[in-house]
Amino acid sequence: MNKKKKFQLKSKHLLFIMTFLCLSGILGSAADKMPVTPIREAAGFVIIPFQNGINQIGAYLTDCLTGFQNVKKLSAEKEELEQKVTDLTEENNQLVQEQQELQRLQELYQLDQSYSEYEKVAAQVISKDPGNWYDTFVINKGSNDGIQNVIADGGLVGLVEEVSSNSATVRSIIDDSSSVSAMTASTSDTCIVSGDLRLISDGKLAFSQLNTTDTVAEGEKIVTSNISDKYLRGILIGYVSEITEDSNHLTKKGYIIPVVDFQHIQEVLVIKELKQQGGE
Repeated sequence: MNKKKKFQLKSKHLLFIMTFLCLSGILGSAADKMPVTPIREAAGFVIIPFQNGINQIGAYLTDCLTGFQNVKKLSAEKEELEQKVTDLTEENNQLVQEQQELQRLQELYQLDQSYSEYEKVAAQVISKDPGNWYDTFVINKGSNDGIQNVIADGGLVGLVEEVSSNSATVRSIIDDSSSVSAMTASTSDTCIVSGDLRLISDGKLAFSQLNTTDTVAEGEKIVTSNISDKYLRGILIGYVSEITEDSNHLTKKGYIIPVVDFQHIQEVLVIKELKQQGGE
């Protein structure tokens, strides 16, 4: 009969087991108390710069997007402001033109009052000969309106030369072929005012054959004379600027400053009363 063998743990084995369990317990307790800072520092050394780089890239892209949106907004505002400036400029130009037109019309009205004894009709210049001066030009009134002497800017412009039903050609007193019988306003001494495009460039017209025994001073008013064949009497031409004695010592000559700006004529008044007693 066999006897069962009893399990017996040797003392050295028991000592090993107990030692292992003690060491495990010690290591477990130590693991719970082990600081994580070094691990975190090690992770931060690698991860944080990468994260900062990503954050910087994100911030840069955000700035770019914001800048693009601002540029787009500023561009739209700039276009809007430019359009407003354009509109205001056009409006201002229109107001300036209207103001200038109003001023010209007021001057025409004053001119109309100055020659209230004559029946007149207003006309606009619609074309002119090439050049800087209005020596020959066309107005939008004709034979249907009954026209003859032309005035503007407070004085004599010229004479209607050719007429159609609704337009007329005006030859001004500055034209080289023009000659006007004139006189001094204060003494009625007669003279001849001659057109000269070279002189008008200096702002002057020449007069000659002034029959006077009196002293005619600079500033004397020169008007159309009563003996003119085509020009009505008393229309202002200009003012004496220079006067000298002719070589015959009987008459005088000189220059006058015309009252009309012959470089800028847009509207005129045309006297409807005719004076036709032959050629002048």
